[in-house]
Amino acid sequence: MKAIFISSLAALIIGSAVSDKTVTSQTLCCSTVSWDGSCLPAYGSGQPEITIKRITIPSGAILPIHKHPVINAGVLLRGTLAVKTAEGKNLVLQAGDPIIEVVDHWHGGMNVGEETAEIIVFYAGTVGTPNTVKKNTDP
Repeated sequence: MKAIFISSLAALIIGSAVSDKTVTSQTLCCSTVSWDGSCLPAYGSGQPEITIKRITIPSGAILPIHKHPVINAGVLLRGTLAVKTAEGKNLVLQAGDPIIEVVDHWHGGMNVGEETAEIIVFYAGTVGTPNTVKKNTDP
């Protein structure tokens, strides 16, 4: 009887330890369109190049007007970001939100929160193609 009790107790302990190590996977987003509803373009031709960036944006900082010639997506790790396209479409991201960015559309952003914002962005480009192009503000 004692052996059965110890075996049962051991099974419970081992079972709970195994359940603590369960691997999970959650799709944050999956889409054929960017956040503003525009269809994503075909991938560029040439040698594929993946770039992963960690971008930090201080509270109140304004991002310059820019565009991305390549498909990219990210996840805001902390903070609050507001994004606006030249066409007037707006998006506000909170910590934990994913984003599929607009491609070849001029847009800008601002950290509208109290803390530094941090976002991880994955760019799916090709060798020789810039991930970001800033708009020329010179006359």
